[in-house]
Amino acid sequence: MMPEDYIPRRVASLQPSITITMRDLGLLDRLAACTKYCLEACPEVRGLGCAIVDDSWTADAAEILAAKPDLVIASVPYRVEALAEIMKCGIPFLGFAPKSLNDVYSDIATIARTLGESERGVALIVRMKTEIAAVRERVVGAARPLVYCEEWGNPLIFSQKWVAELVEAAGGRFLGEPGKQTTAEEILAAEPDIMIAAWCGAGNRVPLEKIITRRKWEHTKAAKAGRVYCIQDELLNTPASNLLDGLRALAAAIHPELFGEAFPKFRSREVGKESLPSEKLNG
Repeated sequence: MMPEDYIPRRVASLQPSITITMRDLGLLDRLAACTKYCLEACPEVRGLGCAIVDDSWTADAAEILAAKPDLVIASVPYRVEALAEIMKCGIPFLGFAPKSLNDVYSDIATIARTLGESERGVALIVRMKTEIAAVRERVVGAARPLVYCEEWGNPLIFSQKWVAELVEAAGGRFLGEPGKQTTAEEILAAEPDIMIAAWCGAGNRVPLEKIITRRKWEHTKAAKAGRVYCIQDELLNTPASNLLDGLRALAAAIHPELFGEAFPKFRSREVGKESLPSEKLNG
């Protein structure tokens, strides 16, 4: 246990969501170590000279100890063996497993409080809630299409609860039970108006044309209307402030008539347009 008045100065971040939150709090100078995935999600880390370590799925005690952190922070996903490695270090450890937007806010508040920046944490949470509320307000009275969001393709897994909440805020109805497995046949029978794939670790490289054909979804309402999209993995699967960009991408896909001009760079890569440049989602 850390003394109540102790403020960590060297943090090992084992997931991009932690590093992004530290950036938003203005605390990247305290980053002693992060993962290679943090470099991709938070380019500001490049050049800081912090150690690169394995994440909370493949954590290595020797790597963490070599960075000499006084606090280790991690978030989902975890593996039991990796958690054992983290605990072996004997360094104070904060571990998060958010499921909802409220959990994300709570995790941000805890990180900010632990690092002695509670007010910055509150300001970040207020900003996130305000932006989400503004999108929700704009879709009042609009049609609410049924939206299938997929976190993984084999097996098919529905996106997490926080994605379901963002879909609702963007004016859609989330199909299925967040985080649970489903089948191609169940999705076919449900006939969603919009299909969105955001596979963990896949960036924006989900092969939309192939999965539509392989699953025999060519004649679905969504495919025939050209409303099958890929949204960049990090925008929906990393529980931090970048979920706001995920919301913009969802809003532009669900209600292009309301948000297409407001969020042009977040228009998702569509089925039938596999050659579109990836920068459409990189904002």
